Amino acid sequence: MGVKKKLKELAEWVDGTVVGDGEIEISGVAAIEEARVGEITFIANSKYLPKLGGTHASAVIVSKEVTQADRPLLCVTNPYLAFAKILTLFSHKPYQPKGIDSNAWISPTVKLGKDLTLYPFVYIGDRCSIEDRVTLYPGVYVGEGSSIGEDSILYSNVSIYSGTVIGKRVILHSGVVVGSDGFGYVKEGKKNVKIPQVGSVEIEDDVEIGANTTIDRAALGKTIIQRGVKIDNLVQVAHNVAIGEDSIIVAQVGISGSTKIGSNVTLAGQVGVVGHIEIGDNVMVGAQAGVTRDLAADQGYVGSPALPHREFLRAITVFPKLPEMRKTLIEIEKRLKKIEETLSSRGKEK
Repeated sequence: MGVKKKLKELAEWVDGTVVGDGEIEISGVAAIEEARVGEITFIANSKYLPKLGGTHASAVIVSKEVTQADRPLLCVTNPYLAFAKILTLFSHKPYQPKGIDSNAWISPTVKLGKDLTLYPFVYIGDRCSIEDRVTLYPGVYVGEGSSIGEDSILYSNVSIYSGTVIGKRVILHSGVVVGSDGFGYVKEGKKNVKIPQVGSVEIEDDVEIGANTTIDRAALGKTIIQRGVKIDNLVQVAHNVAIGEDSIIVAQVGISGSTKIGSNVTLAGQVGVVGHIEIGDNVMVGAQAGVTRDLAADQGYVGSPALPHREFLRAITVFPKLPEMRKTLIEIEKRLKKIEETLSSRGKEK
């Protein structure tokens, strides 16, 4: 039997208040169009409020400004956050270890914790440490001397190169590569000479990394992803990069080597960051921006090259007018030249 909660219990769970019948039972969560009797849905944006009358949900999560509807409401400060917490409550399944499959290859020197789930065709190299309740799906490769913390999940075909440190409750989605060589070369004439990449990667607790993202090992020292960072699919993190706590890196971002990113930073989709710069805490960089210099903390940036948001808005309003301004400048230059010629000829007459 699935989870069932009274609406008033859900209100306590998310620090909200009930308008209407708090005794109704909720057995699931659904989108507003698909919700059925017994389920709860949510409205995070006021423009969707007209849909309240058409939903079949037994209750709706709304902002505290909404106080009337033809069905019970769960009023909260942040409806989207409350939805996430309630969805987690209903979708969570207690961990049940499945043991170590006989087709997994594990070095005799590996230190194994308790209650593991290791699927077929997992490979774990020499001197690794796998802590309690770790789940490794088929095709996971763990290179020698690596460690994986408690309750971490590595989905199919994740590759962990040697010497990588992964913290607790880390989630790595399919195709993630951690610890591959950084892109380091030096020219000898026309020839590219490889710089050995002998550093490591450390991923701290509660990090989640999306499918097919790559995180390079450091040339020296370490590449570090700090606690609580969330990285989307198809992101490239180069050697010796440091990403601060609770930052969010969205799909197709590319971060060049030795860049230092502060805490609670957001890099939106397809942002490109050059190497050897610093981005301050609480910075938000808009989609497709090109970051070419240090960015001061507590600001929003957009454009390429990235500018503070207000500066960018001033610049972008001028951009469409540039052809007309150029034409005007050319006309002014012509008129000025004629004036100078006239003054010069009068001077000669005197």
